[in-house]
Amino acid sequence: MAILRALLYSILALYLLAAAPAMATDLLIVQSTRHSSYTEALNGFRKACNARSRVVVLDDYAEVDVARLVREEQPVAILAVGDSALDAVKKIRRVPIVSLMSISPSTGKSMPPNVTGVRMTISPERYMTLFNALRLDRVGVIYNTARSGAYLRRARQSAEQAGVDLVLREVDNPRETSHQLASLKGKVDALWLLPDSTAVTRETVEAYFFFSMEQRKPVIAFSAVYLSLGAAATLEIDRHGMGMQAGEVANRLLKGASPAEIPFSDPLDIFLKTNPSVIRKLDLNQQGLSKLTFEGRN
Repeated sequence: MAILRALLYSILALYLLAAAPAMATDLLIVQSTRHSSYTEALNGFRKACNARSRVVVLDDYAEVDVARLVREEQPVAILAVGDSALDAVKKIRRVPIVSLMSISPSTGKSMPPNVTGVRMTISPERYMTLFNALRLDRVGVIYNTARSGAYLRRARQSAEQAGVDLVLREVDNPRETSHQLASLKGKVDALWLLPDSTAVTRETVEAYFFFSMEQRKPVIAFSAVYLSLGAAATLEIDRHGMGMQAGEVANRLLKGASPAEIPFSDPLDIFLKTNPSVIRKLDLNQQGLSKLTFEGRN
């Protein structure tokens, strides 16, 4: 009986050893929270990348030892979805990391060399194309250096090539926004809202649209939610497409590519949305806008 039991244990051990590689996790997905926008991006990711994965949602736990989890799972790569997820994993240096739905890489913050992915900001060139189509030569931007300085460095280069004059006003806190808006009167053809949580807040949004109404100058924004407030047009990221883009990055890493070979990229798939009544009221170039298309995979 003892011999039979030992034989069974030996067979079971051999089975588990043989099965272990098949049960391994290729990809560890660390997600900040259960939010519909993250779900949309993850659906796109899974459409492009069908690697074996395990998902850990940080908000589901009081505390998560990510380093220990990585040691146990031994993934080939990590997907970080959201800012808190990226903060939790970026101390891990020996595993390639793909960043998705995180604003940090767009702010100019230094990223470890093993981190790559898709930024949360639309390429400035896309906005310059929109400004040219609407014949907006002088565009006012209110920004905070810590949050948008890196993006505006890129935007200045794009603006120079496109013949657009960016009239910049810096703020250190939201209370300075109204004063800086007043300094733009008579000096701009439009306002460009950035996803800058210092310059554009719930408290300051009203001031931008009061300026627009008073000066008869359009607001160009980064989210369709501003159309109902009076924005003339917005460029918005397609989260599903951004997830697919991150999935393609993950596929390359899983095949052995180095993160250094795959620099951070801007979202490829974006939507142009407009407010026709505002465009007519401000007598903007509707003909130029109707011809405008943005190339992507959609």
